[in-house]
Amino acid sequence: MNSIPSIPTATYRLQFHAGFTFQQARALIPYLRALGISHIYASPYFRAAKGSTHGYDVCDHNALNPELGTREDYDAFVATLHEHGMGQILDFVPNHMGVAESTNGWWIDVMENGPSSPFAKFFDIDWHPLKRELEGKVLLPILGDQYGRILENGELKLSYEDGSFRLSYYELQLPIAPRTARPILLAATEKLRAAGQEPPAELESISTALEYLPGRTETDPARIAERSREKEVTRKRLAQLTSTEPAVHEAILSVVEEIQRGGDTQSYDTLDELISAQPYRLSYWRVAAEEINYRRFFDINQLAAIRMEEPEVFETTHQLVFELIRSGAVNGLRIDHVDGLFHPRAYLEQLQQRTSELLDAPVENRPLYLLVEKILGVGERLRSDWPIHGTTGYEFGNQLTAVLIDPAAERAFSELYVKTTDLTVPFPEVAYRGKRLVMNVAMASEVNVLGHMLNKLSETNRWYRDFTLNALTTAVREVIASFPVYRTYLVPGEEPAPDDVRVIERAITAARRRNPALERTVFEFLREVLLPSPDSAHGVDEEARRAFVMKFQQCTGPITAKGVEDTAFYVYNRLVALNEVGGEPGHFGSKVEVFHKQNAARFAEFPQSMLATSTHDTKRSEDTRARIAALSEVPLEWGRAIRRWQTINRKHRRDVAGELAPDANEEYLLYQNLLGSWPITPMSKEEHQQYIERVQGYMMKALHEAKVNSSWVEPNTAWDEAVNQFVATILEPSRSNRFLASFTQFAEDLSRAGAINSLAQTVLKLTSPGVPDIYQGNEMWDFSLVDPDNRRPVDYELRQRQLASIEGEVSASELLENWTDGRGKLLVTQRILHFRRDNPALFQQGEYLPAEAQGILGENVIAFRRRHEGREILVVTPRLSSVVGFPPIGEKWQDTRLSGDYAGQWRELFTGATRDLGNEPQLASLLSEFPVAVWVHQ
Repeated sequence: MNSIPSIPTATYRLQFHAGFTFQQARALIPYLRALGISHIYASPYFRAAKGSTHGYDVCDHNALNPELGTREDYDAFVATLHEHGMGQILDFVPNHMGVAESTNGWWIDVMENGPSSPFAKFFDIDWHPLKRELEGKVLLPILGDQYGRILENGELKLSYEDGSFRLSYYELQLPIAPRTARPILLAATEKLRAAGQEPPAELESISTALEYLPGRTETDPARIAERSREKEVTRKRLAQLTSTEPAVHEAILSVVEEIQRGGDTQSYDTLDELISAQPYRLSYWRVAAEEINYRRFFDINQLAAIRMEEPEVFETTHQLVFELIRSGAVNGLRIDHVDGLFHPRAYLEQLQQRTSELLDAPVENRPLYLLVEKILGVGERLRSDWPIHGTTGYEFGNQLTAVLIDPAAERAFSELYVKTTDLTVPFPEVAYRGKRLVMNVAMASEVNVLGHMLNKLSETNRWYRDFTLNALTTAVREVIASFPVYRTYLVPGEEPAPDDVRVIERAITAARRRNPALERTVFEFLREVLLPSPDSAHGVDEEARRAFVMKFQQCTGPITAKGVEDTAFYVYNRLVALNEVGGEPGHFGSKVEVFHKQNAARFAEFPQSMLATSTHDTKRSEDTRARIAALSEVPLEWGRAIRRWQTINRKHRRDVAGELAPDANEEYLLYQNLLGSWPITPMSKEEHQQYIERVQGYMMKALHEAKVNSSWVEPNTAWDEAVNQFVATILEPSRSNRFLASFTQFAEDLSRAGAINSLAQTVLKLTSPGVPDIYQGNEMWDFSLVDPDNRRPVDYELRQRQLASIEGEVSASELLENWTDGRGKLLVTQRILHFRRDNPALFQQGEYLPAEAQGILGENVIAFRRRHEGREILVVTPRLSSVVGFPPIGEKWQDTRLSGDYAGQWRELFTGATRDLGNEPQLASLLSEFPVAVWVHQ
């Protein structure tokens, strides 16, 4: 992969973890090469928390995860990639680090030394928070109960080893700040004297050294360096002393045991005093929502945000990844959660600049293939001034799903949903409420901090000082809840982009409309802070204003993600194929013309952006989603089925505190997901039980994310158990199960339309402008639900056998007759990927030309041409195929035809058919043997 930048023709996502290592990935490379993949797209594989299944809880950016293999294993993996002419895109995590375990050395150092740690500025910690008791401390909400109860239950263990004192809470070990350990040494000294032994002078010298150690609130770099150096010297001296003087060692252990022993309330005072003297404050995990004083990834306490805007942090965290880029081991990066960064554009520019230096390539050429995980709101465009090649493709996945849904069915689905669930709230309101709920429950601390920052700003100008803290905090909360996108990108000292101005104006207008009782001047003040008028005579402290703006922008994204993706998407269930990351469930389908415009826009702006239909983050796999989308083709049948199933299963719902579980909305969600994920081939008894457990796991996640009848914070055990039992009962494989008999027939019928949708979306993804990505295993049928269901082991032996079976000539009739085995999807994928690899310029630079279909079934066709320097393809796929028939081939298309002249000899990729397509070719001819086609002009 010598080209710079190394633009993939197709990527294949691999999820690395202890159960899937570098060696296992290496063994798959020949298969992936045979499939037609040009680049592996690797999940994060730097050192992460023990047992991590995803790698996003990285603990050390400069070390490979030992659970995945050695450096030799990794180098062999890369060497095999290069032997097969393949490259690698790496998922990189710049926003946060995992801090749940003692393996994060930076975090442990901060826990030991507080603000005087050399790594204190690496993490986004507020050392002067609203709660005075947290001054100079980090709140650690890790306890399973109230601190006092945990302490007096003896769950906090003090220990000494190798010159250091530690506090353990089960598996987690926390350091004891050096100076706070001095009383232990003094007590050991007295214990030796009481036993008639003269304490070694070295012990007293060590105690004195600890007394004069620079304090943990030091911020002077020289004093921080002195403290860091001297504490290590002292630790080594104590370790040496206790290893050579057994009496001293025994005296220290005896004091530790006495402190630890407990027995009554007062006996825990000494341990309490020691813990209270640390640079951290242990607390019940529920406290985090309101009092946590470090920025997190969303609301996950175990993922602490880092300050990537600090030059030292950037340099330190990128040492290994730049080494891999320089050596050619890594050819591109996918930047995780770009919206969490302080200044995304500046960070991305740094990456390109450094790559330019490493590879001696012009920076204006964007030498690093660079993608960002960015969720675009409705009407939002990716920033043109970011030096990137595009996004990771969430928006394309949603565009593709939308065009496979019949917009004409919206009214029927809306009426059915209301009638079935009694829920009449439109999706925008559900999303607004979801964000409000998250800000009140899970991320109240972030909003409170913004409120106080805004309050301090108001105090700096007499025009604004009468605004109350409560009014200002309410205004912040309401504006964030009304945000139409994830975040804005205001930069201090730069003119705000028109898009950012529109977003803020729209959010403030919506917030004012929703809160007529709140004085409008409060919102006007917030607008003035975010978008100051150049000629304003009522300015505020500029440095504080800029700090507020940047903090505000870093908060809106996580709140939106938690409120929409992880709340509203589990509450609003009209047609859940639309409830996808970056999706808009309130928009019911789209027309073919819209899909063409979206493809054309991508080709014009970011032609090398990734195209994704399944990812590790998607709520449902591409095939599950495609099958649920097919429900829009049969609204009447769906309505009758829902009413029938509710009637049959009514007796299985359980009364929980006066309400029936599952409720109607949860039951409606369940049936859609059952239809989408129902296995395409008969299940054994064991497989059936495994499927029940998968569905139960999904429903538990759905209930807790929705936060209606149960939640992660406050699980409603009785409700959870009732829903679990409901799932098990209605899926029980017995002859007397009336529901299962009715359901399986409907599922079988729907699966045919779903399969056609899946084939269509596969072809469209692999031929539309952009770089297609295949999520592990999805080259064949995969009917998975949200993680962890979509991270189950992939049967690669099956895929390798099936790929071998289609290497030669295979008839379309055979594939259609055995469509359930997934070889049809595999063949489509392999044939197009090989063609892409042989014709990269056609797909990277070839113009995109929509083809119009006419005739009775003209609305049921998606067709376009790609053309570049004499090479041309014609892509033809069905949509809404139920009206055409199964399979939608040949004369079923009646008089449907494409407009335009296609004279000349063409060859079809999947069937090998050759013919002159002529003028206005008939669909009956274009799709005479197989439901999808890619015709190549000879």
